[in-house]
This record gives sequence, structure tokens and C-alpha cells, in this order.
Amino acid sequence: MTQTINKSALFNASCFALITTAFSFSISAGTLRQLGDDLGYTAERLGYINSLWFFGFPIAMIIGGLIYHSIGPKKIMKIAFLSHFIGAALTLFAIYFVSDMSYVLLLASNLLMGIGCGCTEAACNPMIADMYTGSTMNKMLNRFHMWFPGGIFVGALLSEAMTSFGFSWQSQFWLIPIPAIIYFYLFNGKTFPKASVEQAGSLSGNIKAMFTPLFLFIFACMALTAITEFGPQKWTGLIMESSGAKPMLILALTTGLMAVLRFFGGPVTKALGQTGVLLGGAIVSTIGIYLFSTQTGVMAYVAAIFFAVGVAFFWPTMIGFVAAKIPKSGALGMSIIGGVGMFSTAIFQPIIGGWIDSDIAEQTALGLTGSELDLAAGQATLSTMTTFPIILIVAFLILFFWQKSSKPSVATAH
Repeated sequence: MTQTINKSALFNASCFALITTAFSFSISAGTLRQLGDDLGYTAERLGYINSLWFFGFPIAMIIGGLIYHSIGPKKIMKIAFLSHFIGAALTLFAIYFVSDMSYVLLLASNLLMGIGCGCTEAACNPMIADMYTGSTMNKMLNRFHMWFPGGIFVGALLSEAMTSFGFSWQSQFWLIPIPAIIYFYLFNGKTFPKASVEQAGSLSGNIKAMFTPLFLFIFACMALTAITEFGPQKWTGLIMESSGAKPMLILALTTGLMAVLRFFGGPVTKALGQTGVLLGGAIVSTIGIYLFSTQTGVMAYVAAIFFAVGVAFFWPTMIGFVAAKIPKSGALGMSIIGGVGMFSTAIFQPIIGGWIDSDIAEQTALGLTGSELDLAAGQATLSTMTTFPIILIVAFLILFFWQKSSKPSVATAH
């Protein structure tokens, strides 16, 4: 690159943008029950509200990937800021309207926050890949993505503290604009790297690369890795509230450990290889979700540790795999992979909510009430969720031997 850019400043700003994404995720998860109780929503209806966040995310990622090389990351991040800010504001005012209007505003706010989060990924992933190359790119992508669980960790602790001190769920949403204002300030006036169009290839070349067997296989796997990670996390508060453990502390433990692990993701990936990391993650996350579905009290925290170790490297490794092994897919390929992860999670949110409602009805028929009912229904739903990582174990075993028999791929930058 001939232009002078401040890589450190742009990377730090990207991290604050991802912290904003994490705050919107963790605070909405931590306040889900309070919101449902105040507005009288079923778990399925809450699932639809959740799903709009996950729908907005992939829509923005895919469109952002398509326009990244034409408008650049700077303009995409301006859209991200406006979406984050307006989305949080709509949530704050939703409860002051009648029920149906509140529901519409909450759907709109979650959609906007999801768009802001998707723009962040669409702009920052390829921008980091443009600024760094080779093993440094893998290390920096892991360190960038550590701030999603890291931000959830901070957001979960703040949400728990505010709830303990009697703050309303609406007041907790004031936390979301804080990192948004910081990343807007850090990005302001900075020179952004030019998208490496020459290395990424043309749009037709990107699309052609995405119709290869390897990309389509990773596309399908990403749908399952995302729901394995986000399914249990998004519903932690509702499911684990009656387990004898504090749900927001479980979320904080899970995401805090994930952040630490991602910081050291470079050496781990170098030692095990990308497919080894993915296969190991599928096995350990299966154990973690199974423990969540069977254990209570202190053992719920042990389950959180297994779960965190299992899912920690899924997202950055899948993005890094596409960047390294299918470089001709360009920024669009990275955005499509991230987008399908969020789109999958969006689809499953009301389904998971429906599972919870169904399990509650089934356990009620067995005579359970109160906290025993909530715990039994929640654990039954978590047991169903183990299906996702079990399928991934088989898929990543196939990928492991597939890659072992293939010629080594030369990783290039975007």
C-alpha cells in the first residue's frame, strides 16, 4: 500500500465497534425476561424480537460485502454508527407505547442494531485482512473477534450489577451508545486502507469462488457453528435462571474465557491447524451443552467453561479459513460466511422459543410448577441443542481428512 494509515488506531476503533455489537447482544439477552414480563410476551414472541437482530446482521454483512470494494469501509462504518445509535434509542422508548406499537418498535430496534453489527463485520473483517498478511492476519482477526465475547463479558457484568441495584431494563440500553460514540470518534479523520481489488479479484470471480465444493461445505458448517455458539448464549438468562446459578455470571464466565482464548488464538491455530481447531471445538462444545442440560448449581459454571472452550474459536477460524483457503472469494466471501451464521441464528431464535414453550407445556402436564418447571423445560431445550455440535463433529471429521488429502493452499491477503 502506498497510503499512510494508522493501523493501530483503525484496529482499536474496530474493536470498540465490535464491543458495541457485543453490548447490544448481551444487554438484550440479560434483559429478555424483564422485557417479556413487562410486556406479557411469550418465549416465541421474544424469539421473533431476537430474530430481527440476527436478520439485520446478515443482510448488512452481505450488502456490505458487495459494496466494500466500491465505497470502502469508512462509509460502511458511518452506517453502522447510525444504526447502532438509533436502534438503541428505539428500544428505550418502546415501552411507552401500547403493546402492539411496542412490539413493532422492538422489532425495528433489533433490526437496526443487527444492521449496525453486520456493517461492523462487513467493514472490519476485510479491512483487517487488507492491513495484515499471513499468520499476522490470523492473529489480528482472532484479537479483533476476542472483543465480541470480551464485550459480552463486560456487558453481562454491567447488566447484572444494574439489575442488582434495581435499574430498569430500559436504563441498561443506555450502555450501548457509549462504545459507539468512542469508535465514531476514533475512526473520524483517519485514512482507511484501500480495498485490495487486485488480489480479491472481480465480483464475478468472487461469486465463482463461492460455488466451489469447499466454500459450499464451509457455508453449511457455518450455519451450525453459529447456532451452536449463539443458541445457548442468547437464551442463558431465560433457561438458567432456575438452575441455582446466576445466568448473567454464566454468560460473563463463558464470554470472558472466550475472549482470553481468542487472544491466544494464533498459536493455538498454528499448533492444531484450522480444521483441528474446528473439530476439537465441536467435540468440547457438545460436552458443554450436554452439561448445561443436566447440571445445576456450581456445576453449571463448569458447564460454562467447557462450552466456552468449545465455541471460542469457531467464528474467527471460519472467517480465517475462507480468507486463507478461498482467497478469491474476497471480502464478499467473508461477509457471506459471517452472514449465513447470523441468518441461521435468526431462523432458529423463534424455533428455540417454540421449543421452550413446548417443553414448558410438556413439563406442566407432568405436574411440575414454578422453578422446577422452568429448569426442567430449559434443560430439555438445551438437550435438543446438542444436535448442532454433534452434526459438526461428523462434518469437521470429513473436512479434516478432506484437507489432509488436498494440496496445501497458499494463503493470500485480500
